[in-house]
Formats: sequence, structure tokens, C-alpha cells
Amino acid sequence: MENGTKREGLGKLNVSSSLQVEQPLPKSKLWKIIMVASIAAGVQFGWALQLSLLTPYVQLLGIPHKYASFIWLCGPISGMIVQPVVGYYSDNCSSRFGRRRPFIAAGAALVTIAVFLIGFAADLGHASGDPLEKGSKPRAIAVFVVGFWILDVANNMLQGPCRALLADLSGGKSGRMRTANAFFSFFMAVGNILGYAAGSYSKLYKVFPFSKTQACDIYCANLKSCFFIAIFLLLSLTTLALSFVRESELPEKEEQEIDEKLAGAGKSKVPFFGEIFGALKDLPRPMWILLLVTCLNWIAWFPFFLYDTDWMAKEVYGGKVGDGRLYDLGVRAGALGLLLQSVVLGFMSLGVEFLGKKIGGAKRLWGILNFVLATCLAMTIVVTKMAEKSRQHHAGTGLLMAPTPGVKIGALTLFALLGIPLAVTFSIPFALASIFSSNAGSGQGLSLGVLNLAIVVPQMLVSIVGGPWDDLFGGGNLPGFVVGAVAAAASGVLALTLLPSPPADAKPAVAMGGFH
Repeated sequence: MENGTKREGLGKLNVSSSLQVEQPLPKSKLWKIIMVASIAAGVQFGWALQLSLLTPYVQLLGIPHKYASFIWLCGPISGMIVQPVVGYYSDNCSSRFGRRRPFIAAGAALVTIAVFLIGFAADLGHASGDPLEKGSKPRAIAVFVVGFWILDVANNMLQGPCRALLADLSGGKSGRMRTANAFFSFFMAVGNILGYAAGSYSKLYKVFPFSKTQACDIYCANLKSCFFIAIFLLLSLTTLALSFVRESELPEKEEQEIDEKLAGAGKSKVPFFGEIFGALKDLPRPMWILLLVTCLNWIAWFPFFLYDTDWMAKEVYGGKVGDGRLYDLGVRAGALGLLLQSVVLGFMSLGVEFLGKKIGGAKRLWGILNFVLATCLAMTIVVTKMAEKSRQHHAGTGLLMAPTPGVKIGALTLFALLGIPLAVTFSIPFALASIFSSNAGSGQGLSLGVLNLAIVVPQMLVSIVGGPWDDLFGGGNLPGFVVGAVAAAASGVLALTLLPSPPADAKPAVAMGGFH
């Protein structure tokens, strides 16, 4: 029944849409796929630093907890605009350097500029007149926000074309696409491990002694040092991949069609947005369900991504922002938890294809693990209550002590277990989108850009509502986690009941039009 529904949807897509037809390219050797996928390690190293250290950092710059989530709006907004735009133009790029490679190179260069701005925000703010004492530092915040926007734009320029290039190199083979996305997820885990390891080491600034300045304390200096390493890793991996992996040249006829299409689009008032709205209008039922399941899945994940280390520092360790002791210890412990999560993510990423076959398909695996995600998010309440109940004060100084070993183990176990559903979140939705679009004979870049809308829209929602929602219940992180647990359960139900199974692993027929 599912296969019939799927074919009917894709058939409708091919007839109704006026979007680009994309010929499947020859399948490339596995080592090329691995080299391109390795760029994810450099990208994710930077993301790991953002997710573990930047929310506490912006609060140290003087932004209250309830407003900290607004800083993260730039990621979803840039993702909503940049990734589909880059996907569209990379699908239609006829540069002699390739379709995807110019965008990947430009993204890596922008990342370098952005992390320098973020790392030196406090120094530039002080040089512009910010006070050294605690409190709001508006100039440093302004520099940080500009750098953060550039960083998110650059990351979206990198990730979309990288995944699209992996799909191109897979030659339209469903199994090879799933393998490529599994390797991408694996290298994301490698980047996470390196990033969280760097973020949890409190003396990294000694490797770069110039990083600690009058305006930049040890915490800031460690963050700055981590970004130096991030730049080196990303530029090295990107240079190697772009040097050794060449894209297949477009046939002369197809290149001429693209030139004519872009020339005609230049006369249109909305060349890109007309395409993407047309793509959304002609989406088949399987793609709409995929977008809905992905949307709910990210409503579940994003509160935890935003506030995981903050939860560890406040609810588990009992620290307060700026107290310089328990809060910092909690952030470091949270970074350790994310490191453990990334180790599990790495091993799980390599087993996604195998487990999917054993359980009965990718969609069933995704559905089941969404319930694991819901359970873990709900268990944060239990861990928090255990931590509050076991609070102890030092007999001599009266200062609040770190949580008991049992509470620490419980919190770290939750972090680690979340690596299991995270591996599926980072691979299966993208593989399904590539498979559906490839079987429709449509462009991979904009296909993944449209899927990205189902990721960034919930991120925007959580960024706007998350802080005030938590503040409504006392300013903690648990209310957002509870909403995430409910969304994860709903995502699991829809994945198991409505999401069609992907088509068989066969080279797709060339369509007359299609979604991309």
C-alpha cells in the first residue's frame, strides 16, 4: 500500500512540476564519498563549540537567560533563506570548478572570518568602550551577533552543497545515498567528539597564551582557543576534499539548458522564490509527511541543543550564571556529556543501515528511536529532582557542593543515550529526501534546501518562544524539555503510521520534471 502511494505521489510530482530535471550522475568510488563526508567533522567541530559553550558565553556577556534563545534565531533564519538559495544555484551552477565546490569553498572562508569575530568579541568590545566589570557589554554583544550570523550563513553554505555533492557522487543509488549520509553523520560525530573534548578542557588557553587578555577571561580564552583549532581543522579537510574529489562535468546540452534557464530567471522578479514555492506546491504526499515528521523531531531536539549544558550547570549542579564555580563546573560536565553522546553517535551512525534492515526499514527505525528521544527528555525531570533532593553544603565554608556521583552518572547517561536517536536524525531524513528527489529526477541542492525548512522553522519557533516559555515557569530549562518530549512522541507516531517506506534500491528513471 505504501509503495503504491509513493509511486502515485512521485508520478504526480513529475507531471505537475515545472522544476529542473536532473540527470543521475555515474556512481563514484567510496573513498571520494568519505573525503567529502569528512568535511562534516570540521563543520561540526564548530557547531559543538556553539552548542556547548556559546549559550553560557552570551549570558556572561550580559544577556539574560530568557533572551539568550533569541541569539539563536540567526541560525534558523539564515538556514531558511541561505540553504535553499545555495541549493538552487548550486543545482544550476555551470562553473568550471563544479556545481557544489565553489559554494563549499566560499562557506569555509566565511567560517574563518566568523569565528575570529566571535572569539575576539570581548576584546573588540572593550577596545570600543565596554567596561571590564560584570554586566552588559553591548559592543561585545554586537560583534558577537554579527559573527554568529556570518557563521550560521557560512555553515549553511557548507552543509547543503556537501550533502548534495554526496548525493551526486552516489549516482542515484538509494543504498549508496544512505551509506553516504551515514558517513556524513559519522564524521559529524567525530567533529562533535573533538569539539566537546576541546570545550571540556579548561586549560586549552595555555596552548595559545595570547588568547587570555584583560577583557577575555579564562573561559573566554578557552573558547577563543577552541575556535583557532576549528579553523585549522575545517580548512584542512575542505582543502583536501576539494583538491582530490572532482565533480563530473555537465553534458554540454544540459549546461546550455541551465544557461537559458538562468537567463530567463534573471528577467523574472522572483526567480528563486517562484521555484521554491512551486516545489512546495507540487510536493507529493510522502515528502509532506517527511517534512512534518522532521519538523516535530526538531521541535523535540532544539530545546535540548540550546540549553543542555545550561541545564547541567543550573538544574543538576545548582550553579548560577557568573558565580565562577559550580556553573562553570556544570558547563564542563555538560560538555563531557556531549562528548559521550558523540561517541555513541559515531558508533550508531555506522550501524544505522544494518539496524534499519534488521528492524524492518528506515522509517520504522526512525519512529522507534523517536520514542527513545521522548523518554530521555522526560527523564531530565527525574535527574533534576534527584539533584535537588541530594544537595549538600560544605561543612566548613557553607558553600553548595557539586552533585553526588549517582546524580552525575544519571545525567551523563542521559547525554550518552541521546546519541542513539541523534544518529538517525542526522542521516535518515536527508537520505529519504535524496531518495525521493532522485527518483523524481530532480535537483539535490534545492531538495535538501526544502527539507531544511522543516528544520529551521521549528528552530525559529523554539528560539522565539523557548526563553519566555521557560521564564513563565520559573526560568528553568525543564518546561522546554517537556514540550520536546511530547513532540518526539508525536514524531514517532507519525513516522510509524504515515511515513511511506523508501523505494527499492534502483537507478531512477529520468523524469520530465520534479521537486528539488
